[in-house]
Formats: sequence, structure tokens, C-alpha cells
Amino acid sequence: MKLLKGLLYGVPLLERAGSTHLAISKICFDSREVRKDSLFVAVRGTQVDGHQYIEQAINQGAAAIVCEEIPENQKESVSYIGVKDSSLALALIAANFYDNPSEKLQLIGITGTNGKTTTATLLYDLFTLLGSRSGLLSTVKVCVAKEIHPATHTTPDPVQINYYLHKMVEAGCRYCFMEASSHGIVQNRTAGLKFAGAVFTNITHEHLDYHGNFENYIKAKKKLFDELPKSAFMLTNADDRHGNTMALNTKAQVFRYGLKNDADYKGRMLEHQLNGMLLRLGQQEVWTKLIGDFNAYNLLAIYSVALCLEKDALQVATAISSLKAVAGRFQYLQKQDLTAIVDYAHTPDALQNVLDTIESIRSKNEKVITVVGCGGNRDAAKRPEMARIAAEMSDQVILTSDNPRFEDPDAIIDEMEKGIEMHLSHKVLKITDRKQAIRTAIQLGQSKDLILIAGKGHETYQEIKGERSPFDDLAIARETLDQKYPD
Repeated sequence: MKLLKGLLYGVPLLERAGSTHLAISKICFDSREVRKDSLFVAVRGTQVDGHQYIEQAINQGAAAIVCEEIPENQKESVSYIGVKDSSLALALIAANFYDNPSEKLQLIGITGTNGKTTTATLLYDLFTLLGSRSGLLSTVKVCVAKEIHPATHTTPDPVQINYYLHKMVEAGCRYCFMEASSHGIVQNRTAGLKFAGAVFTNITHEHLDYHGNFENYIKAKKKLFDELPKSAFMLTNADDRHGNTMALNTKAQVFRYGLKNDADYKGRMLEHQLNGMLLRLGQQEVWTKLIGDFNAYNLLAIYSVALCLEKDALQVATAISSLKAVAGRFQYLQKQDLTAIVDYAHTPDALQNVLDTIESIRSKNEKVITVVGCGGNRDAAKRPEMARIAAEMSDQVILTSDNPRFEDPDAIIDEMEKGIEMHLSHKVLKITDRKQAIRTAIQLGQSKDLILIAGKGHETYQEIKGERSPFDDLAIARETLDQKYPD
């Protein structure tokens, strides 16, 4: 239980009706979760306005309401707090409720279009190997030291974030590595957190359905760095054309990492094969089982973060050589020299990077077969671009369903197909059933061929008309390979 007065510390208030000397047992922004003595924060979301559920929250026992518009009909037993921005208030209140846990550990945020999950997860794995008890908030999972919880969003809501950070502090964690999505940043889910450092990986066109245009998307990412304290560090990708833009106006100390341009932390790829690559990270040479230029950047980023946090360079390099690929990020299976690669690539840039990697390690005597789809109710502009890249860089392409959500999967595939030029159309098959598409690709594959299954990566479900059904690209690929080549 916490006093309402203490929870409102630092929250910009407009008006108040009722006492703030109330004991609050729970913070809620979903009226269905309200219980006796809860504080309900009415947040205006993209789909639902919490102000419509204030009365319901009170009926379920809410002792206080934080909102942008105080209702005309007020209950005497309930306290009402008026604020300009409920989402900001929720974040600050959640941090206060859990005793501002981000101030008690080294919180590192990672943002960018691609590489957030891999970089955050590799940092968690690296620091765990180095003997530093750590936490992770990622798209794939939440880790409190070695305790694993399922993840629901790339960046959870502020109550969840502070709850998990509090648990990390209780578990003795010194560090937490956290993905920060553009949605999460502009929706104030990261507000009220004290970051010790933040990383910019890269930025390409994505989520324009939400942000409206690329400029707004850049501003959303940049907000994380603009709000860093002077005591923090910012690590930016020197090879990304927007890397310097991200560093403008930050109060943090800026460091740069890169494989091409001048940087504080310089890397270089020395060898590259299907079973791994040899990198130079600073003055250290590291052999890693991870593959691809994108992973070279990810590994250089985590090496740089570790040095920013004053870890020993040789120990860091040694630990990096032991790291394994992150779930659904260029995970590959091999049987009878046939290779199936599962990757989360769901943006044009990510798909290009994965296919570039495949191109760099292939002998040119084999075929590349790509299975790709695009999600429904998301940025439709990338659909033809994804198909174009797949067709130009593959010998065979199968367009299929991803997570169609509430859209017609055949209509999504038709939109993708518009990006394929006529002279490449002979390469393309359309198979709406994703399981059948994966099976077909593997059946078409011959010895030494490379089959890329792109888009879903680590996901173990397919979302159709509001329902999630079990679906695992890697499991289907493994099962099909076993059926094609029985032991």
C-alpha cells in the first residue's frame, strides 16, 4: 500500500477533488483489473479511451481516479486528480509505486528499426556470462536474473516495466537491458525511467501506419536520447545515415560504433562462413557462431556497451565468442546439406540484410528459396517492397500468409505481388497456407540449397481474426526436413 500523495510526486497536476491521504493498493489503467483501493488512471489509447470506464472502475472499488477530464458527477468517497497527459502520469505514478527501481540499477535502452531484440538479448547473455546478475525486457521474453517470464509487447506498459524492474532489484540485478520501441517511447511507457545508457541500432521505414510519416518515426526514436540525463551515455551507429541526427540535443555523453566510418568503437569482419564469422572488435579478434553483417553490428554494439560500462575488453571478447543466436534470428537447420533458415525479418531492410548475408556465404551453385509474408493491419506500404526484394534476390519465392489479423490474407499477398516486376514473376508461387508454403519450399529444395523462412522468427503463433493459434516456423521446418530425410 502506498499513499496517493506520494504516488503523485513529480506528476504535473491541473486540479484535484478529494483527499490525497489515501492508501492505494494497486495501479490500474484497465478497468477490468480494478479492485478495492485501486488507483485507476484513465488513458486515451489508440483504440479505447479510459475515460469511458471511470464509472466502471469506481463501481469495482477504485479509491482514486487520475484523468484528463474530471467527471461532472463525482462521488464523495472518491478522489479525482486532473492531469494534462494521463499516459505520462501513469508512467510517473508506476515508478513511484515501485520505489523508482530504475534508479537502483544500470538500465540500458536499445532502440532502432532492426536489431533491438538481438542486441538486448545478447547484452543480457553477455553480462550473465561475465558474472553480472542482469535483467532483460524484450520482445521475446522477460528475464529477472535467471527467472524467465513470457513477453507480451516489445515495450511493456509502465506498470509492468516498473514491476519487473522492482523484481530485478529485489533479485540483486545490477543491470537491465531493455528494448524501447517507437510506440512505447511516444506513448510514454519509458517516461519516469532513469537510463544509464541507450543504444541506437539503425532506422528504416517502418510503422508509418502509426507515426504517419518517416520524420515522426525518427522523432519518436530520438525522444529516448533527447531525454537521457547528463550522467548517461549514448551509443549510436556511425554507419547509419541518421546516427548523428539521433545524437543531436542529447545531454548524454555520445559514443559511436561502426564497421565502415570513423567511430569510438571500430569493428571489422575478417572471415564469413555459414558456420560463423571472425570479427575484429576494437583490438580483439573474436570467432562467433552468429552470421551476417547485421550480427556484426549487433556484436560490436554489445562490445561497445560493455566497455562503456567499464568491463574488461579481453573478458568481453572471450564471452562474446560463447554467445548463441537469439531465437528466430537467423536460426538454421541442416539435413542432408539442405539448409532452412528462420528469421524474424519483417521489414524491407531486415529482409534485404538477411538475403545479403545469404548471398555472401553461398557458393552460387545452389538455389535460394524464400518464403515470405506480411502482417495484416500494419504498414501496407512495405508489402510490395518486401516481395520485390525477395524476388530480386532469390531463385524461387513463395508468397504466403504471416499474421493476417483482421485482413484477408489473399488480399495482402496480392498487394505484395504488385511489387514484383513482370520478368521476375516466373519465380513466384502464391500459397496462402503458411504451413503448406514452408513444406513446399523444403520439398522443392535440393542438396546445398538455402531456404529462408522470413517474417515470424521467434513467434509461436499465427494471429487470424483476433485469435492466436499455435504456429512455429522452426518446428514446421524441422518436422518437414525429418520427413524428407528420415534417419
